[in-house]
Amino acid sequence: MNICVFCSSSNSVDEKFFQEARDLGKSIGEAHNGLVYGGTNVGLMNEVAVAVKSAGGKVIGVIPKLIEEYGISADFLDELIITPDMAERKKVLRDKSDAFVALPGGFGTLEEILEVITLKQLGYHNLPIVFINTDGFYDCLRNQFETTYQENFAKEDYREFYRFENNYKDALKYIQNYKHDQLKTKWD
Repeated sequence: MNICVFCSSSNSVDEKFFQEARDLGKSIGEAHNGLVYGGTNVGLMNEVAVAVKSAGGKVIGVIPKLIEEYGISADFLDELIITPDMAERKKVLRDKSDAFVALPGGFGTLEEILEVITLKQLGYHNLPIVFINTDGFYDCLRNQFETTYQENFAKEDYREFYRFENNYKDALKYIQNYKHDQLKTKWD
């Protein structure tokens, strides 16, 4: 199974986030799963990739040409795919993945994981999506989702499209036990 991990490319975040990324990566690799990620050698992205590789897992990086030209692409990957732009990068990430995880991250992480939820809502895929809510990082986002349901901007059924878990162990357990039930789309 290839697990796509969206996460921060910042080296400035607290150590607790780096530790969660390392633990997630180690568990992915030890379970003989592969990682699909953004392809850089910085931030949580690098930590999770190094941990997967060190634990014996395969690592696929997908990076747009513009970011690759900054000189921050990882050099230890099993495969590095350079795309012409961010839109193609996200498509390749999705196409190569069997599950999606969001570790804490910034605007890019949110944009990527929310697009994956939207595509599931529209019926493009039925794959597991999980947020790792390290130290309550995603509490405000979960509250925003609740407001969206309360104000009828989203159907209650969409709660089944994703999961918030407090740590990597529960996130991976959710992915392993995920049932590909028939989900209702936006217009069902």
